[in-house]
Amino acid sequence: MAGASYNQILISRAALCHNYRLLQKRAGHKARLLAMVKADAYGHGMIESAKTFADVGCKDFGVAEIKEGVQLRASGIQGNIFIFLGFDSSDVTLFFDYDLIPVLYDMKSGETLSREAVKQNKEITFHVKVDCGMTRLGILPDEVEQFLTQLKELPGIVCTGIASHFPRADEQNSSHTSKQFLRFEKLFATADKVQNHSLIKHTANSGGILYFPQTCCDMVRAGISLYGYYPNGITGVETEAGEKLQPAMSFTTRVLQVKTVPAGIGVSYGHTFTTDDETRIAVLPVGYEDGLSRSLSNKGEVLIHGKRAAILGRICMNLCMVDVSRIKGVQPGDKVVILGSQINETICGDEIAGRMDSISYEVLCLFGNNNERKHIE
Repeated sequence: MAGASYNQILISRAALCHNYRLLQKRAGHKARLLAMVKADAYGHGMIESAKTFADVGCKDFGVAEIKEGVQLRASGIQGNIFIFLGFDSSDVTLFFDYDLIPVLYDMKSGETLSREAVKQNKEITFHVKVDCGMTRLGILPDEVEQFLTQLKELPGIVCTGIASHFPRADEQNSSHTSKQFLRFEKLFATADKVQNHSLIKHTANSGGILYFPQTCCDMVRAGISLYGYYPNGITGVETEAGEKLQPAMSFTTRVLQVKTVPAGIGVSYGHTFTTDDETRIAVLPVGYEDGLSRSLSNKGEVLIHGKRAAILGRICMNLCMVDVSRIKGVQPGDKVVILGSQINETICGDEIAGRMDSISYEVLCLFGNNNERKHIE
């Protein structure tokens, strides 16, 4: 395409499909797999990723805000679309207009939903969020019976599911996760009794699916693992004994200029790096505007000709400099890999996250949401 950016994000549909099938297998055939596609599918493109998951059988999708659900439905996505972050009362009609499922955690939202259902002479289903140890959104376990009883009295709305969330399921041997699941399990009988029917139970996230299969209940919610990364980072990759997840995203750019400078020359803003010897420097058209965090200054690496090149000095808004002194023949136009593989070397999101003191989730969102994306087979 004319005028295309130097910087390209490629998303592998094959990897997304592989991960979905692998996670469904790990969760078991009795558990529905809900694909979390919030945050623009963790930087992978919400609509394209959701369509890919739908092609391999996904019928349940999760997003944070109602606007994401509207976009998904308007794009032609079928099945159930869950809204996990609540809603403003002014947006309540959107649940009915676009057939979306709210996840409730307060009575006011239930009352708002009920009034709209009565007004439209319709019935709408919802799920309830319970805080069993995340200390985030959700009612407390001892409030469940009263909460569900009050909601049941409201016309036009029907509870069909109950959910919680694990804060430490990325710790493979976490006793906390098992204890938290026991708290969630104790709610089942009470919740089903209040509703007079069996509710859909779900609490397992990526860590739950991979490391605590006993928590996979009726439905599981896969997030980071769908995109090829383990919730516990490189440890998950190294300890995986079976078939591995496949990272779906790669990030490439190209060399703009190559120059040789003598010893004692400062590089980039603030001259936080000074050359010790004569140094060949490649200038790349990527910076923090493109998601390459400034925290990677003097710490990050890229791949050129299949070899690692260290980032020198501070990363700028649209540019950064790397050391190619030991890489022969580097010229303007050469391909540069920021995330992904080249020849026999790989830089993964976990490695980049480690240098940022962060997690792969942030890296993928930064890269994917700040650059042109292309989904490939």
